[in-house]
Amino acid sequence: MSLNKNILEELYNVQKLSMAEMAARLGCSPNKIVYWMVKHGIQRRNISEAIYQWRNADGNPFKIHLPESEVERELFFIAIGLYVGEGKKRTVHEVSLANTNPQIVRIFLRFLREICGVDEDRLWAWINIFDDAHLVEAQTYWEQVTGLSRASFYKPIVRPRRGGSYLNLSQYGTVTVGVSNTKLCEIVKAWCQEYLKQHS
Repeated sequence: MSLNKNILEELYNVQKLSMAEMAARLGCSPNKIVYWMVKHGIQRRNISEAIYQWRNADGNPFKIHLPESEVERELFFIAIGLYVGEGKKRTVHEVSLANTNPQIVRIFLRFLREICGVDEDRLWAWINIFDDAHLVEAQTYWEQVTGLSRASFYKPIVRPRRGGSYLNLSQYGTVTVGVSNTKLCEIVKAWCQEYLKQHS
């Protein structure tokens, strides 16, 4: 018995089921699903897309809200400018920024929450601090700045001080805030490229 192309496309491309899940739904073997997908010319997800789908079975953990008001546009461009200058751009799986300035950290988190629509429980942070600073105070401080719970913070990185001046160094260390998601990372980097084209 042949498998209908429209049904296969609905299950695979719309409902985002795996081939094993499709086989269970249709009461056949996974090999039969593969055969008829090839037969119908339905393009299969590559390994990275399959892994992303498996990790985000309930859909993307974000919902983009493109800026509409002047305030939102201002937030968008300030945050993109900050990310271009201060963001961690070498990675392909996270959108993050490190800083000692609480205002910059708050702006970037507003961007992730309000423009990118990131689920609150997917936001994370971690503190990088010298060993002669007060870690407990720093933890409390950054929790208040970010509005994130203690559970959202990774284990802090505590580094030995090697001398030098305390000038221009924060007593609370540096905090990195962000979200791990390859698709959102691609979107934000595309925004950055467009931003640079417009202002260069």
